[in-house]
Amino acid sequence: MKINQQKIKVSELFADYKDDGEGGVRGYAGKLNIRPAFQREFIYGEKERNAVINTVRKGYPLNTMYWAAVGDGFELMDGQQRTVSICQYVQGNYSIEIDGNPMGFGNLSDEKKKQILDYELTVYICDGTDDEKLEWFQVINIAGKPLYPQELRNAIYTGPWLADAKRWFSKRGGPAVSIGDKYVKSEVERQGYLETALDWISGGGADAIKQYMADHQQDQNANELWTYFQNVINWASLTFTNYRREMRGVEWGPLYNQFKDKKLDTAKLETEIARLMQDEDVTKKSGIYDYVLTGKERSLSIRAFTENMKREAFERQKGICPACNNPFTIDGMEADHIKPWHEGGKTIAENCQMLCKMDNRTKSGK
Repeated sequence: MKINQQKIKVSELFADYKDDGEGGVRGYAGKLNIRPAFQREFIYGEKERNAVINTVRKGYPLNTMYWAAVGDGFELMDGQQRTVSICQYVQGNYSIEIDGNPMGFGNLSDEKKKQILDYELTVYICDGTDDEKLEWFQVINIAGKPLYPQELRNAIYTGPWLADAKRWFSKRGGPAVSIGDKYVKSEVERQGYLETALDWISGGGADAIKQYMADHQQDQNANELWTYFQNVINWASLTFTNYRREMRGVEWGPLYNQFKDKKLDTAKLETEIARLMQDEDVTKKSGIYDYVLTGKERSLSIRAFTENMKREAFERQKGICPACNNPFTIDGMEADHIKPWHEGGKTIAENCQMLCKMDNRTKSGK
């Protein structure tokens, strides 16, 4: 792989700059693809964006950018956030505070405009195979904003499927967010919605996600994934008819995969959910939705006995495990509900007993 360093003026970078939303972002007289399929959306906040412009206007060095040669043009591998910040400012999209006053590019004197337009960016341009460029992309330090796992997967499995998937799942205010915001807790700009949908449909885990993306990389669309996501959200809303804020962030995909074909009594589910929401021993309210379907008590993070309750029970039992009648130190025992929580037992001192670790962990109902 060949890597060459070039100096690119801001005026050259901004030439024919165009942000066409889903159609992409281009600059450098149309020759630079600023947002390839593997790139994240623009995520810089006001503070970071303004820092870029202040760096440029003061003539300070800006972090190196990396482009990849592609045909007769280039793809931006690292530096999208800085590039878009600069181009949007020159285009007049926002202002920054200068000497206590908001100043857009159009408010600057000709001399200060020229100073920005003449600023030279340090750009490394690499030319090699796709595998070489993608390997390089994964090890580049992304200006203090490390890539998330799904962003790295996007770099590996770029193609028509990914381009279409991002249309559904990677746009702020896009289709996935519009139907899933009440159910999914994730960052759309950092590919969180796409990762969530892939995790659900693939069966879960990084390896399963990569396999799904590899299998579908050359598909012409992501209709299967989008349809699946819609089905999951629709199933959740129909199964749990009384929406509560705790429903946002529940792992709906695995529940849909397991229970979508089963007949569920929605009224009975609602009654049970309402009861559990009022149970002070249930410390993880979002886990109620998993529990009422799977019966997995660990989903609820049942309130633990306090150290004082444990000590009182240990002394009351004189260190004897009531299950095996053997003596133990307090460190060799664990607190347990005498009357199981799922049978109505509360996490109170009177319902606490100390069992040896083996008996406690093999007790039925755990």
